Amino acid sequence: MSLWGGRFSEPSAAEFKQFNDSLRFDYKLAPYDLQASLAWAQALMLAGLLTADEHQQLQQALEELRAAVLEQPELPLQTNEEDIHSWVESQLIEKIGATAKKLHTGRSRNDLVATDLRLFCKAVCGELITANLAAIKNLLAFAERYQAAALPGYTHLQRAQPIMAGHWALAYVQMLQRDVSRLKEAMKRMDVCPLGSGALAGTTAPLDRQALAEALGFRHACENSLDGVSDRDFALDLLHSASTGMMHLSRIAEDVIFYCSGESGCFAMSDRISSGSSLMPQKKNPDLFELLRGKTGRVFGHQHALQTTLKGLPLAYNKDMQEDKEGLFDALQTYLQCLQMLAFAVPELSVNEAHARQQATMGYSNATELADYLVSKGIPFRDAHHITGEAVVYAQQQGKPLEELTLPEFTQFSAKIGDDVYPVLELDYGVQQRSALGGTAPSSVRTAIKHASDWWHAAQAASKHVRQARLSDVDKICDLIAYWAEQGENLPRSKEDVLQGIQSFAVAEIDDEVVGCAALYVYTTGLAEIRSLGLFPSAQGKGMGAELVAFLLGKARDLGISRTIVLTRVPEFFGKLNFRLTVKEKLPEKVIKDCDICPRKDNCDETALEYLL
Repeated sequence: MSLWGGRFSEPSAAEFKQFNDSLRFDYKLAPYDLQASLAWAQALMLAGLLTADEHQQLQQALEELRAAVLEQPELPLQTNEEDIHSWVESQLIEKIGATAKKLHTGRSRNDLVATDLRLFCKAVCGELITANLAAIKNLLAFAERYQAAALPGYTHLQRAQPIMAGHWALAYVQMLQRDVSRLKEAMKRMDVCPLGSGALAGTTAPLDRQALAEALGFRHACENSLDGVSDRDFALDLLHSASTGMMHLSRIAEDVIFYCSGESGCFAMSDRISSGSSLMPQKKNPDLFELLRGKTGRVFGHQHALQTTLKGLPLAYNKDMQEDKEGLFDALQTYLQCLQMLAFAVPELSVNEAHARQQATMGYSNATELADYLVSKGIPFRDAHHITGEAVVYAQQQGKPLEELTLPEFTQFSAKIGDDVYPVLELDYGVQQRSALGGTAPSSVRTAIKHASDWWHAAQAASKHVRQARLSDVDKICDLIAYWAEQGENLPRSKEDVLQGIQSFAVAEIDDEVVGCAALYVYTTGLAEIRSLGLFPSAQGKGMGAELVAFLLGKARDLGISRTIVLTRVPEFFGKLNFRLTVKEKLPEKVIKDCDICPRKDNCDETALEYLL
């Protein structure tokens, strides 16, 4: 059925219909169109535009359709409708008759499709964050396994300096961390609901658009109807995030392809992620990583295509915007699949440690150590650099590495070179010297792994059940605190205290219901404490207490806090989260703040633990 037939006296030509219709790809929006329609029906009833009975009929029919689509996602393709909105309406009319025709009251396909697409993008954005975190987890495991395995590092694809394989993996952890951050920022910006903007000028229906937005899981309703129906910045944001993420995957793929090559041989791939040649029996090809690299251009192209489509459009909606979907759907599915394949492939990689170490010593990669040695003897670095360059040229002519030159050979370049130069030229010495923050020394790599693991746990918590508390959570937080105060586990807090400190709280949710909370209290000395941690009994045993702690530790890190404490009667719980015992008497801030009002101050049975960030 057509949603616009009354104005026309002839049916659409078959050729035009084939060119114009979008159901073949926008059927993927069916779950979100049904979700938006359920919320719209509720809003129409509250506005007095539907009776309770009509609303009940629509709700039941929409829920039946939602279940059918969930079971069979391609169900809409069995019809010849123009688009997903036409399909939903025709199915409703078939189910409940004339009542279904009231659902479109006060709305347009323009604001509906913009809403559907935002809901879709929010859902996929969450999947992409989860997939990035899975890849990061496996890269961290690789870094942990090979934190002290030497590897040749390159600039300009020439051997430069030795690095640790763990340090190499952590570079990509950093990139994927930024990708997660970028996706979260994109999700924040897309969290605006255009439903109720009508075709372009707004709806005449007397409904509460902010309540409608919240019913759909959006933070806000858009404040301009023209922008609401024509904005696709959120899709561009997501395509940019996908393009940048794919660029990072392409770079790691290129590195792996090189390190697995016969020319390097530092990495090995398992047979599970390799393929062979139909002609050359000896070949073991890195096809998985080549595909990661190759699919990057495809995602780049979709971003550029949508930017080009949008660049000359006048306000408000134009049919050009139908072209926003196919490329977006393909780009996001490609990015998601590539992330999943990277997470799958990393555990199948190994470092050929002995060979990689030997490779790391080649190419005069210890030349910088010789220059630094000369600086330690009082020679200005620029002169030391020149002397070292001359020594390298001489060693190359002799066919020797620097460390095999004799002392008389060295002293022809500088009389300040002594026997103590030889330990400096050893691989381990040079690597160990790079122990500053961000360096490749194994000690620095271990620290970086800890920081990245802490970040991962916080990000994992935020991607599941935990979020920053809002003012609307205050009553639930008070209920939780009161419950555990009655059990004698937490100190009571007034509602005023919770309101004033709401920015310090995080909450855990199940099915959008707050079931747990915790707060990060920062003392004037810079010490932080996790307190008021509690879950309703029905939510216990699901790992959400650990998620709350991880989330707040991440918040402490973002604030630049170096030490976080907790006083608890369940020290074993925090011990599993890598807190370590400390002495209560070393916590004067806590004593001053809370201990004097604690009913157990004269018979304290709490254990103090700390976490160093």
